[in-house]
Amino acid sequence: MSAQTIRQRLEAAFSPSLLELTDESHLHIGHAGNQGGGHYRVHIVSAQFAGMNRVVRQRTIQQALHDLYPSQIHALSIRAQTPEEYEP
Repeated sequence: MSAQTIRQRLEAAFSPSLLELTDESHLHIGHAGNQGGGHYRVHIVSAQFAGMNRVVRQRTIQQALHDLYPSQIHALSIRAQTPEEYEP
């Protein structure tokens, strides 16, 4: 459920041209401090990131998902790019 919710939120908020979401929770079983949330890696490409530095992009994404921490998301690794920055 969490991965689907994350995907839906990011698609609605950023209209990405690319959205890759990987659930890496199985790599972190028993991680200290985890209150039940999963570990995810996201690569998102959106024109909405134009003019934002890396930190602002990450904060903007985290804000779109803020209510999912810590119950559904324990950790989120973010790679956010504009279409101009993206190289397949």
